[in-house]
Amino acid sequence: MIAKILKYQLRDVMRSKWIIAYALLFLIFTDVLFRFGGDGVRVVTSLMNVVLIVIPLASMILGAFYLYNTREYIELLLCHPVKRHQLFWGMFLGLALPMVLAFGGGVMIPFVYNGVGPEAWSAVLLLVFTGSALSVIFVGIAYYLALRFDDRIKGLGLALVICLFFTVIYDGLILFVIYLLSSYPLEKPVIAFSLVNPIDMGRILMLMQFDISALMGLTGAVFRDFFGTKMGMMIALVSLLLWLAIPVSAGLRQFLLKDF
Repeated sequence: MIAKILKYQLRDVMRSKWIIAYALLFLIFTDVLFRFGGDGVRVVTSLMNVVLIVIPLASMILGAFYLYNTREYIELLLCHPVKRHQLFWGMFLGLALPMVLAFGGGVMIPFVYNGVGPEAWSAVLLLVFTGSALSVIFVGIAYYLALRFDDRIKGLGLALVICLFFTVIYDGLILFVIYLLSSYPLEKPVIAFSLVNPIDMGRILMLMQFDISALMGLTGAVFRDFFGTKMGMMIALVSLLLWLAIPVSAGLRQFLLKDF
């Protein structure tokens, strides 16, 4: 049953204009970076900040809008002998997978026809992995908010606030705390704080890949010493997996308990 729902959702979402525009956005931007004389690694570096801002915002807005607009469709399907968890997974994967494919295809196609080296491909694969993980995470958060709040304005407003918090406000708060407590050793707390924000985790993993951490001073050296080890990478991976699991699990629980 999940496969049938997923097949219909994929066909519906892949034909929509917004998913095509989403893929073209990354394709055109990546192609423009190549045309301005960037090599593969420089292009990935330039794409990094765009990905870390655009993907969470797009995933939150599109995820919340999609679920609010399909409320009547969900109610109709629930009148049939369809289990709730099957419907949830079919609808969730039906949105998350097209967004991952649109992002991955839009970024990777210019790298294919521009012919880059192995170093650039390892960097772009890490970028695609990070962007895909963020897509699933923030679609999961959007689903939870749309299921938790029936008021569309409240749900979309909270989605924007949470996205703004993770992309801008969180880093500002951390810098403010570091400034206030600059006389104390904060290297380990900063690492712990970075694990709480999935966008920071993606940024740090990319910085480790390019070894740009050397430009970040003492904090960058701490990140390199920690995340450059097998234990550090394992902790980073577990952190991302938790961020993948918690929002989706919360959305599933809300979907199972919700009175449509």
